Amino acid sequence: MVNRTLWAQRLVALFLLGCLLFSYPLLALFDGGGEVFGIPRLFAYLFGAWALLIVSMILVIERSKR
Repeated sequence: MVNRTLWAQRLVALFLLGCLLFSYPLLALFDGGGEVFGIPRLFAYLFGAWALLIVSMILVIERSKR
């Protein structure tokens, strides 16, 4: 039961991190000109943040199965 509660708390924390990463103030920082490997900075940031959240969720869920 304790492990399930910890798992749920970590997923809620990841949700809040996602809300923070995709909030307007942070998106506005990357909205300026410039490119990363030929991709606009905003799109690179969005893809990177999205990938980070997915990998983090996979780690939390896989860790809870042990």
